[in-house]
Amino acid sequence: MTQPKLKPATGKLGVLLPGMGAVGTTFIAGALLARNGVARPIGSLTQMDTLRLGKRTEARSPMIRDFVPIANIDDLVFGGWDLFRDNAYEAAVKAEVLTTDHLNAVKDELSAIRPMESVFFPEFVKRLRGENVKQSEDKMELAEAVREDIRRFKKENGLDRCVAVWCGSTEVHREPTEVHSSLSKFEEGLQRSDPAISPSQVYAYACLREEVSYSNGAPNLTVGGVPAMLELARETRTPVSGKDFKTGQTLMKTVLAPGLRARMLGIRGWFSTNILGNRDGEVLDDPDSFKSKEVSKLGVLETILQPELHPELYQDMYHKVRIEYYPPRGDQKEGWDNIDIFGWLGYPMQIKVDFLCRDSILAAPLVLDLALFMDLSHRAGLSGIQEWLSFYYKSPITPEGLYPENNLFVQLGKLKNTLRWMQGEELITYLGREYYE
Repeated sequence: MTQPKLKPATGKLGVLLPGMGAVGTTFIAGALLARNGVARPIGSLTQMDTLRLGKRTEARSPMIRDFVPIANIDDLVFGGWDLFRDNAYEAAVKAEVLTTDHLNAVKDELSAIRPMESVFFPEFVKRLRGENVKQSEDKMELAEAVREDIRRFKKENGLDRCVAVWCGSTEVHREPTEVHSSLSKFEEGLQRSDPAISPSQVYAYACLREEVSYSNGAPNLTVGGVPAMLELARETRTPVSGKDFKTGQTLMKTVLAPGLRARMLGIRGWFSTNILGNRDGEVLDDPDSFKSKEVSKLGVLETILQPELHPELYQDMYHKVRIEYYPPRGDQKEGWDNIDIFGWLGYPMQIKVDFLCRDSILAAPLVLDLALFMDLSHRAGLSGIQEWLSFYYKSPITPEGLYPENNLFVQLGKLKNTLRWMQGEELITYLGREYYE
C-alpha cells in the first residue's frame, strides 16, 4: 500500500453546487459566517474534530485541519446551478433555515452568488418546475454547456481546482440501463438524448470531464451503479463519492443499530416515519422520487445487522420507512422510530426515538467536509470511488461485489485511518497489547 504524495492546497478552491436551495445556501452562509468569526462550524469534522496519533500515552491529538493539508475555509469560492433565479441570499431567505441576523451578517457576499442556468428534465423531478433552465438540442449539448460553466467559473475566479457536491432534489427511482454500461454508450446516449440519462448524470459527466471531483448528496442513480461514470472517473483520474447525505433519521439508525448488534439483541421490527415541509419534502411527495429515498434508507440496517449471519436475531425483522410532506414544519424535520427488540430468553422490549432535527443544519457540515476531503483525495492522486468517505452517506457506493460498510463507528475509524495513512502515521487498530507487555 503505497503512501500517496500530497500536493499542497495552494490558491483558492471552487465549490460548485448543483442545487442552491435550503441545503446549498445553508452551507454557503454557514461557511461565510464561520470564516468571518460570527458562528462556529459545528458538526464539521474538518473544522472541529481531532485525530489521535500513536499510543494513548503519547497524548498526540492534533486538529484534523492541522494534520492534513486541507484547503482553508477562507480560500473557498462558491458557485452553482439552480432551477430558480434567486441569488444565494434570496434563496436562503425563502428557505427559512437561518435567522435574519445570520443572513444579514453575510448578505452582500450571499447576494453576489447567482446560480447558473440548470439542467432540468421534469420527468425526473415531477413536483418542481424550473425557470432558470438551459435550452439545447440534445443532452450532450447540455453537458458541454455545464463544462463551459465550469471553465468560466474557474477563469473568472482565478481557480486551479474545483469540487462539486450535489445539493439538488431527489430524482425519481431508476435502474441502470444499457446506456449506463460503458462510457462510449453513455456518450452516444447523450448525443441522442436517451431518456434514461438524468440531470444529475449530465452534471456528473460534465464535472468528471473537467476533472472536477463529484459527491452525490442524494439517492440518485448518478455515479454508483453507473459503470460509464466509474470508467470516466478512472480515465480522468478524478474522485467520486456518494450517495445520499446521512443526516437525520438514518444517522440515528447507524448509531443505534451497531449498539444493538454489538450486544446481540434481536430486532423484530423497526418502523420509521418522517414529516418535513421543505422543497425536499415536496419532491418526495411524489411516489417515484420517494422510491429513490426509500431504497437508500432501507439498505442501511441490512449491512449493519447482517441477518444472513444471525438469522435468529434479524432475519424476520420488519423494516418500514415513510416520509410525509407537511408544509407547516418547513426545514424542521421530525423523525419517529419505533423499534421492537428482544433480549435474554426472547423477552420483548421497545425503543422509541423522536428526533426533532433541522435537515439543512445537519447536511451543511457534510457538504463542507466532503468538499475539503474530495479535494484532498484529488491532490493525493486518489481517483474513482472514495469509500473512506462512507461516513457521510446513507448508501455508500462501493465496487461491484463489495457490500458497503454502514456502521457509523467503523466508517469513522476508516476515515481517520485513511488520514493517518496519507501522512505516513501508524494505523490505529485498538488492539492495545503494547500497554500490557
